[in-house]
Amino acid sequence: MPRVLTIEDDLVTAEEIATELRSHGFEVDRVGNGEDGLAMAARGDYAVITLDRMLPGIDGLALVTALRRQGITTPVLMISALSDVDERVRGLRAGGDDYLTKPFASDEMAARVEVLIRRHGQPAVTGNQLRAGELELDLMTRTARRAGEEIPLLPTEFKLLEFLVRNAGQVVTRTMLFQEVWGYHFDPGTNLIDVHIGRLRKRIDQPGRAQPIRTVRGTGYVLDDHV
Repeated sequence: MPRVLTIEDDLVTAEEIATELRSHGFEVDRVGNGEDGLAMAARGDYAVITLDRMLPGIDGLALVTALRRQGITTPVLMISALSDVDERVRGLRAGGDDYLTKPFASDEMAARVEVLIRRHGQPAVTGNQLRAGELELDLMTRTARRAGEEIPLLPTEFKLLEFLVRNAGQVVTRTMLFQEVWGYHFDPGTNLIDVHIGRLRKRIDQPGRAQPIRTVRGTGYVLDDHV
């Protein structure tokens, strides 16, 4: 059973994170300050660390920087009320693998943890090739094929499909797609994601074959890795 370390000084938020992750089958250890968090994280036996940006003692930036300097590669999901672009960039450059702003949806937090585990433990890339089911992407030439047949894609469509393939079998939220593909936060008033997913489906769906991209109502999308 994957183990997650939650470093969070707010008891309500820590309990929310732990409860949600345990409902997804994770074991969760919790600490409320940077010093204890660094000591436990340094053991290196966690699948993911969820890390509050603002902590008493050692703050989140200093903590993740110290871990990376020690050669500890455990994926880190940074969680913070600081939502501006500069703060997100600082967190990622310090060594964070993902950044989630407060307030957050618990199911999205759990989805991000699952994606980090998948990326860290099961690399999808072999050389320059990325595969999921019948889909194959060439990361060097930026071309895509399904069952050997080339699929013409625009640059944004390729980037969208690449993110879905990298996380094949896992639900990705609209927020995650916005941040990874377009580089900014999700605007609930726009249908940009739905429009691009619709266009991508028209590109990759083939007569008589199953549709690889499924909609998860109210959450996002999942690319079936066996189609």
